[in-house]
Amino acid sequence: MDSYPAIEDHGLIGDLQTAALVTCDGTVDWFCAPRFDSPSIFAALLDKDKGGYFRIAPHDVRYVTKQLYLPGTPILITRFISADGVAEVMDFMPVTGERATDAHRLVRIVTMVRGSMRFRVECRPRFDYAREEHQVERHRNGYIFRGRTASLTFNPVDPTRRLISEHGDVRLEGGDLVAYGTLNEGDTGGVVLETGATEPRVIPAEEIQGMFEWTRDYWRRWLERSRYTGRWREMVERSAITLKLMTYAPTGAMIAAPTAALPELVGGTRNWDYRYTWVRDTSFSVHALLGLGFTEEVSRYMDWLDERIREAGDLQDPLKIMYRVDGSSDLHEEVLDHLEGYRGSRPVRIGNGAADQLQLDIHGEALYAMHLADEQGIRVSHQVWKSTVRLVDWLCTHWDQADAGIWESRHHPRNYTFGRVMSWVALDRAVRLAMRTGRPGDIAGWTAQRNRIYDQVMARGYDRGRGTFVQAYGETVLDAALLAMPSVGFVTPSDPLWQSTLHAIERELVSDSLVHRYDPVHSPDGLPGHEGTFNMCTFWYVEALARSGRLDDARLTFEKMFTFSNHLGLYAEEIAATGEQIGNYPQAFSHLSLINSALTLNDLLDTEADARRRR
Repeated sequence: MDSYPAIEDHGLIGDLQTAALVTCDGTVDWFCAPRFDSPSIFAALLDKDKGGYFRIAPHDVRYVTKQLYLPGTPILITRFISADGVAEVMDFMPVTGERATDAHRLVRIVTMVRGSMRFRVECRPRFDYAREEHQVERHRNGYIFRGRTASLTFNPVDPTRRLISEHGDVRLEGGDLVAYGTLNEGDTGGVVLETGATEPRVIPAEEIQGMFEWTRDYWRRWLERSRYTGRWREMVERSAITLKLMTYAPTGAMIAAPTAALPELVGGTRNWDYRYTWVRDTSFSVHALLGLGFTEEVSRYMDWLDERIREAGDLQDPLKIMYRVDGSSDLHEEVLDHLEGYRGSRPVRIGNGAADQLQLDIHGEALYAMHLADEQGIRVSHQVWKSTVRLVDWLCTHWDQADAGIWESRHHPRNYTFGRVMSWVALDRAVRLAMRTGRPGDIAGWTAQRNRIYDQVMARGYDRGRGTFVQAYGETVLDAALLAMPSVGFVTPSDPLWQSTLHAIERELVSDSLVHRYDPVHSPDGLPGHEGTFNMCTFWYVEALARSGRLDDARLTFEKMFTFSNHLGLYAEEIAATGEQIGNYPQAFSHLSLINSALTLNDLLDTEADARRRR
């Protein structure tokens, strides 16, 4: 690869156990297998020279590219347009099912729509984050790339094998494959990369067609379960598909993003591994998925969360903030010094040291999700409820202490207002669940502690000199996480205390409708440098505006955010001052908060329209 593509110049494909990123010029530059959190096979996204990639693109011809998804699916189509002709590369991964497997297929089909083009195909795997040497073996029906701990099978597609032919222009360069082939109008060729296989084979065109049709139909049938019929349907459905792509089917756990170490500031050090399941992120997704009608996905996730609650409750410990998709919690953080990082952004980190932080707010998110699921008939078992009671009892004793906060500060612990608010949510929802279901619990004790938290937040989390709720007790800085206070029911949107906070956030954290998490100059987080605006916070701002009755402002802010998505409707974690997307990509937080904002804003706009008609 000659240079780094923009983060937003990628499409996402996946099979519900792992995923790959494909650039606008036909390069797979990120792919881990057999799971999202497995070592990489292609990682040129983090080092263009050493990371490895798989590229199919026209050779020695000037072209422009266009990219789109096949409607209603994550099947990606990259179009190459030149004076010589038009070609399409179709990329997809057939869904693997709910049983964990090492066998994953990355299908790349090239079709010559018009004219003629010569293509260059480069397959340069670099196993284990480019830490492992490998060899390539030529077989009668294809090639095998063998490393010490992994292998990759290169299977050509019939009937048009001129793209990759054993008698054609194919070179093995060390452990890599470089090939050239010419396609004429109407020709179709391609390759299927397969992990966990041993012997390459020529894959018949009929089998490829079957893979394509099954994958297409699977996703369209899934999307038909959505009951969303409101405004912005296309963006909402694309976000739903993206969240589904980031769900690990064997357990129902949703990762925060399929990438690691993409920078929050290009050239900076805020480069984290997001290929894990945060209790916070996925719990917030419950509202989005239930709002769209995807109760099966919520049920699967709640099963996964129930297991984590049982583990924590049985040990009388707090929940971990994140886990691997299989529920294990060993996320040892290490630095890959041999990789230069995206556009020189070092260090390149894998694992996540924040996993062992104390973040009190996650108990609120977990009980918030449990309460919402219960309202839809997704109820926990007796054993899980017993563990939940122990967890809530633990929180009653431990909520009044400093922690690392929602933004995972690596500075000293603080008494974060948002952490207290979400602890209030945990106790409030526990009380409601116990009363609604008649299950046993210390309702009186929980209620007393819930009320203590409320009184404390009002006394210490609100700065009367500034007239705002603040990030942490005894401080004066703001925090965009407080935008969620009305949606979880801690304050009413019309409360003057909340309205003054919203106005202050607008003055200090909002820039051209985009929202910063906090001001790092006045709120040190233990890390150098700065970051962009945080997409989830912007969507929270949309909801806060809408709930405050400022529907025109909310709609304009919401639709402005669409202009910051990429050409496929995907969002990273943040937006840079230049308007570029930065941070890990695509980001579950961004897409689930888009859906929640759409649900809230659409309902309020409908209510306003009904009121106008009645007048």
